Amino acid sequence: MRVCRALLFIGLCASLLGLGGCLKVYQPFAHNPGRQAQYLVHDNMPPSRLSVPIPVAKDAPWREATTLWAKDVVKALVEQAIPAVTREPKPGDWWVRLGAVRAEHKGIRPRYAIIGPDGKIKARGYGAVIDRAGWKAADPEALHTVSLQIAPEIARDLTEIQTQMMMDDPNSLMNRSARICFDGVFGAPGSGNRELGQAFYTMLPDGRNNVQTTHDGADYIVRAEVSVTDLTEARSSSEDHPAGPQQQVMIIWRVLTPQGQEAGAATQIHEIPAHSLDHSWAEVAGTAAQEAVGAVRTIITNYSGREHKLHPRKQG
Repeated sequence: MRVCRALLFIGLCASLLGLGGCLKVYQPFAHNPGRQAQYLVHDNMPPSRLSVPIPVAKDAPWREATTLWAKDVVKALVEQAIPAVTREPKPGDWWVRLGAVRAEHKGIRPRYAIIGPDGKIKARGYGAVIDRAGWKAADPEALHTVSLQIAPEIARDLTEIQTQMMMDDPNSLMNRSARICFDGVFGAPGSGNRELGQAFYTMLPDGRNNVQTTHDGADYIVRAEVSVTDLTEARSSSEDHPAGPQQQVMIIWRVLTPQGQEAGAATQIHEIPAHSLDHSWAEVAGTAAQEAVGAVRTIITNYSGREHKLHPRKQG
């Protein structure tokens, strides 16, 4: 988690109730590109698993080698953010069929095919040639190297497949705006729930993202949770940290699928003078909501893959 504590002093010379003076106004969410709160964004893959079965029968002579290889491939795919698992494919699964062919100079060339739920091959590729003796002996280092080499290729192929499917689907988010249900803001003191919610609701629509207040037909659901805690350690007087008791405000903007799976979350954390947000949020709601809107749009774009492009070699 990366956190940037934003606490800015802005001196405003003004008159209050007829009394001239210079007012010091705390604006913890004020615009400052170098000090804005950072977002904690969780990028998630779609929930379906990719099955990687052991490619030979239990009594096959290369069973030990291919078992080790399949497990290495799964580990390498997980490192590529692909939710892979070593198992026989179940109905509806996407799966990877591993294999190998003889190559020149007594080598073995690993290969793979990506199979869709309809049983058809969607993509195929090859790994680098390895020594046949090392393959037969199930050399762990050689098999590990092959797995690390083909896992990124499989991941790229899966992205290409998903991209093409979305391009061909008129209902995908590549071809229409996302429908986002905003459930509201909860837990904020004072006017925070109302003012943060109104600001976010107003700023979110941009042509690619529409906002609504019902779950019907929604692609994503967004809700925000606010918590305020006292900081036990008093800050010394400085430009960034004035003297006096402080509080920490944490706002978590959660983006959920209609099935309730978390697509991502954006977290804002700020230190403020204690109880300065107990009543009005008018001076900070707009900027906090603007930061959150950018994060939510990014989460939806990353999760949906709506900005993916086909690799030139895959075109046509």
